[in-house]
Amino acid sequence: MKEVKIYNSYGNKLETFKPIKENEVSMYVCGPTVYDEPHIGNMRPVIVFDVWRRLFLALGYKVTYVSNYTDVDDKIIKRAKSLGISEKQLTQDVIKAFRKDVDDVNSLQPDFTPTPTSYMSQIISYVKDLVDSGHAYISNEDVYFRVSSVPCYGELSGNTIETLISGARIDINSNKESPLDFALWKKTDEGIKWNSPFGEGRPGWHTECCVMINSIFSSQHGLIDIHGGGFDLKFPHHENEIAQSRAHNGNRLANFWIHNGFINIDNQKMSKSLGNVLSAKEVIAKWGGMPFRLMVLNTHYRSPLSFTTETIEEATRSYTKIASTYKNLAVKLQLLDVDLKSLKGEGEEAFLNEMCNDLNTPNALTIVYGELKADNMLLRNKNVSIEELKKAFAKLQDYLFILGIKVDYPLLSLDDKKIYKEYMLAKEAKDFTKSDELRNELIKRNIF
Repeated sequence: MKEVKIYNSYGNKLETFKPIKENEVSMYVCGPTVYDEPHIGNMRPVIVFDVWRRLFLALGYKVTYVSNYTDVDDKIIKRAKSLGISEKQLTQDVIKAFRKDVDDVNSLQPDFTPTPTSYMSQIISYVKDLVDSGHAYISNEDVYFRVSSVPCYGELSGNTIETLISGARIDINSNKESPLDFALWKKTDEGIKWNSPFGEGRPGWHTECCVMINSIFSSQHGLIDIHGGGFDLKFPHHENEIAQSRAHNGNRLANFWIHNGFINIDNQKMSKSLGNVLSAKEVIAKWGGMPFRLMVLNTHYRSPLSFTTETIEEATRSYTKIASTYKNLAVKLQLLDVDLKSLKGEGEEAFLNEMCNDLNTPNALTIVYGELKADNMLLRNKNVSIEELKKAFAKLQDYLFILGIKVDYPLLSLDDKKIYKEYMLAKEAKDFTKSDELRNELIKRNIF
């Protein structure tokens, strides 16, 4: 397998990827809390980790990709109540909308999309294990994780228990032994709740992903290759996940931790308080899923990304160039009776080197744009060989698969080919009336 370098947030350094199981990759990406319409910030990890997944697939790995939907949360209860619908109806509607947005940006749907409500028995059992081992305690029917029981707490974020306590605000929750302790189970009087040995309630957010990873990847003792999410999840969410996994399984949950940067709006933080939150649905409807995806990939995944009219328009122009060249190659080869499905790329080193260097999509795209220029020269060359065209198409096809850039091209029928040949003959004969008529027909058929 080709060497892949990943910037591991655990240790903050570039490391060579080594899978737990040979030729296999296990990935878990924190998904959304499904209480409101998905926004474009939700889509960045959807795109970033989809490209990681596609890269590993292209390199020959078997990939198991999991991303959850958090379907139990205070925000869900509050919004369902305000809308006058059940929490289940709300979460199902938002999940449906989110899945459509995932399709519209051409990301592959996860292999598994677990929800806390479907893993409740496992969550309760996991929390009980932590209580029984002394890593958690029951207080007034709430259950809290005892952070002091894990001496290495802070290993992901670089914080220490001492510095966190000294910098902590006065915690008015008298149920907790320490202000750093976090809820594993919460007593509740409203919203969906479950019976448990600790009392009636629902789980804490930090526990849910741990349990779902532990359950889905039980053959690996709850240890996976890659855990991903937005940078805002690094602390406290991912830190608290590691603490629980240390206590329950004796491991750090994942060998590689990958965090993507934020999406800003016109270089301002996107937030409801500023009123600048853009829904994914609206942006995709206006600009298209592929230009938006390309805009995301134009910036390295760990860097902040600013959504502006200029950046999305630039991405739209770039996508038009990619689509035009790819489509023209596809049409040209079909006119030469080449079966496009039979074409396989040879694995271009320059492109893969950039992608395998911590997913350097900006540099990889520079290579793609250079190839487009070369391909357009081939298309203009009357003496170009079929083999050159086949190689160019296969190369571009491989690039676009890994990047997840979808381009639809027409599949030519015998009638399409006949009309095209008639058009070329009319053009050569300078029968402009007929050639214009045939050209318009080819445009209608999306061949031009």
